[in-house]
Amino acid sequence: MAQKTVEDKLKSRVRDIAKFYKESGRMPSFSEIGEITGLQSKNAVSKLVARLVELKVLDKDEKGRLIPASLASPLRLLGTVEAGFPSPAEEELVDTLSLDELLIQNREATFLLKVSGDSMSGAGILPGDMVIVDKGQTAKSGDIVIAQVDSQWTMKYLRKRGGSVLLLPANPKYKPIKPESELTISGVVTAVVRKYK
Repeated sequence: MAQKTVEDKLKSRVRDIAKFYKESGRMPSFSEIGEITGLQSKNAVSKLVARLVELKVLDKDEKGRLIPASLASPLRLLGTVEAGFPSPAEEELVDTLSLDELLIQNREATFLLKVSGDSMSGAGILPGDMVIVDKGQTAKSGDIVIAQVDSQWTMKYLRKRGGSVLLLPANPKYKPIKPESELTISGVVTAVVRKYK
């Protein structure tokens, strides 16, 4: 019975930290973790954080700062849906899935950008979408990349042929870009997030 109480307390503290993260958009500091969980000593907070890192609820970046691991609430995966012809389907709990785990492979090297402009509409990337960018991936020909070309930032398909490099739009209204003096690839687009409502 005491074990259940310890587990319940831990789950409650994880919920409190997750609530802070969702409402403020950042991880709490150690002192804020103490305040929101009711722990009064720095040692108790350190032990809690160490336990949550061990359970892969939290993680630390290369500078030792706390970052969420599986802290974001996992969603229920209920099966598949037919996108072609209608077919009978039954709702069945298949698993739970964290969107962080699904969309982010390298947390420390990943960032979000909001899309403006329609040059990548043919790739299904529209104005107002968010793209997830991994700056740790090596860009290959055919990847959608975030690049600084001749002092301007853009998102395009990367095309490498021999020694030449082109940045290709996914909209016929726009022309391919051939770097004149400089090209820096900042990251590879790994996912697109679109909110409908």
